[in-house]
Amino acid sequence: MTETAADRLRIDKWLWHARFFKSRTLAAKRVTAGGLRINRKLINKPNHPVQTGDVLTFTTGPRVRVLKIAALGERRGPAPEARLLYEDLTPLPAPSEGKAPSEQAPSREPGAGRPTKKDRRAVERLKQDGDWS
Repeated sequence: MTETAADRLRIDKWLWHARFFKSRTLAAKRVTAGGLRINRKLINKPNHPVQTGDVLTFTTGPRVRVLKIAALGERRGPAPEARLLYEDLTPLPAPSEGKAPSEQAPSREPGAGRPTKKDRRAVERLKQDGDWS
């Protein structure tokens, strides 16, 4: 069985179709910058062809994504249609790991940091009632 041009698609175009990047130019820049692997082989050319069954590995923010190409797609469609183009093989984080520090909501210990307006008023009352010199 021979491969035709319809059986392959440029990696930058596929990443754009699958909605991992807002534009094809951004996808091409990301591929050129490195850090994208196809079937464990490092790729740095945006015109590298991909086909159904290839496994992509790349980072998006703090996450490492592992995807198996399920279809090539003919256009950049809506998000539900784009999700049909790949199978997500990204391993789930272990429950003991929890969230990454960058994903946690900021918090502070009670009494730490700058005093609140209520705290400031309490200090002012103490200063007026007591002999603070």
